[in-house]
Amino acid sequence: MQSILEICAGSLASCLAAQQGGAQRVELCDNLLEGGTTPSYGMVALARDSLGIDLNVLIRPRGGDFLYTALEFETMARDIEMCRKLGVNGVALGMLTADGDIDGPGTRELVGLAGTMSVTFHRAFDMARDPISALEEVIAAGCARLLSSGQAATALDGADLLALLRQQAGERLIVMPGAGVRAANVAELARRTGCREFHASARAEVASGMRYRQPGLSMGAPGTDEYLRKETAVDEVRALRAALDGAPPSRYEKHLALRGD
Repeated sequence: MQSILEICAGSLASCLAAQQGGAQRVELCDNLLEGGTTPSYGMVALARDSLGIDLNVLIRPRGGDFLYTALEFETMARDIEMCRKLGVNGVALGMLTADGDIDGPGTRELVGLAGTMSVTFHRAFDMARDPISALEEVIAAGCARLLSSGQAATALDGADLLALLRQQAGERLIVMPGAGVRAANVAELARRTGCREFHASARAEVASGMRYRQPGLSMGAPGTDEYLRKETAVDEVRALRAALDGAPPSRYEKHLALRGD
């Protein structure tokens, strides 16, 4: 069975690069420097019109933690309704309680609003207090997929926990490693975790086309270069796709093959 490559895209150009490079799915978001927030209506609508592959949208009203107010929850609910009306394939969301547990009731309500769209519980999971009980909460809430780094800085660092979570979930939920996933390590990550879906940004630096640049003045945060941005690169996606396609089957994949799945 071919592995699924999901690309985290922060622009329409990145969406199209993901598709051209061979990704099967895009997770569209904005403000990647803050870890991602919900993109605009216009960006979602144009991406849906332009892509022939699956489109998921990040539902996150702001950067920072994952403890949301009633107004922020309502914002998330309305953004999910927008995505459903635009024909998006899925949404990615995550909510925690103040004590670091999964916000089960809130997550279940948002999953219900998603209707037939698939729901990924995103890396808010990596900030949860107890990953084992958190996974059961995510499954009970009706999520189809978990995006996680295994509560580590990178998915490769968290590979042991990701393998454990994948075993715990069984066929109830897809565990999708993300964070620091690159062509150079994705085959090892697949082997160590037994996972079949992977999340990466595959970005490269793109220089601004501005010839005139106002000296001594910046509109960005201190230390950032507004004349340099990062976009998903076709070649990076192709390299990831090739590394995944060339990876030997994991022990879990061999088990599934013997079982006839």
